[in-house]
Amino acid sequence: MELFYEPKVTLVARPHFVEPEHLPVSWLGESTDGERLAEFAGRLCYMSQHNPAKRETREYLENIKKQGHGSVLEHSNYSLLLEGVSRSLTHELVRHRAGFAYSQLSQRYVDESNASFVVPPAIIGEEKLENVWREEMEGAQRTYVSLVEQLMERYGWIADRVHRRKMAREAARAVLPNATETKIVVTGNARAWRTMLELRAGEGAEMEIRRFAVAALRLLQREAPGFFSDFVIYVAEDRREAAKVEYHKV
Repeated sequence: MELFYEPKVTLVARPHFVEPEHLPVSWLGESTDGERLAEFAGRLCYMSQHNPAKRETREYLENIKKQGHGSVLEHSNYSLLLEGVSRSLTHELVRHRAGFAYSQLSQRYVDESNASFVVPPAIIGEEKLENVWREEMEGAQRTYVSLVEQLMERYGWIADRVHRRKMAREAARAVLPNATETKIVVTGNARAWRTMLELRAGEGAEMEIRRFAVAALRLLQREAPGFFSDFVIYVAEDRREAAKVEYHKV
């Protein structure tokens, strides 16, 4: 039984900007395709491609955030692969609908006989608590395996073995805990990511999703600093990392 103590977050897709030849922008400074796409969209509104203020791309985006003109950030989408996260986390994550798309591992089709589990951050480092928790995970996994076997026999009259296996797994998964590890691809535009990160990286967020949000923020700040530079990561009073943002609800 594999245990996860932190999430693994991987960037799997980013914007690719193709500048129209008949509407070239006077680009200044370092930038990524996603950042340039947002600047191009913003400049189109005023046909200011000649860059009258002589702003670098990230300076331009800083002003966009300051003015709250977040709609231009919606053009740039980033896809992240999340692994080593629990179904408890994804239950909260998928509540963020506007600007997001999700594709998650299906317990109806995937065998969880050797499922992995995510150790809740609150009990990491507390040996007695972790031992009690581990016993529960092991018991749930044994019950799942037993139920699948018995349900396959119960529905033996169904000729299609694939369908029979799906029926067994979808019933047996009811005993698996929220801590069961899952994998999910999450695609969101830069504005949607900002909203989610502001809420889930804050001190009031549940510990596991807060830990993920801080990890995702670090990745996105490296990928597109112009969109996320106003977020600050710090150690909160509970001795865990959190983040706050300068420009609220861009």
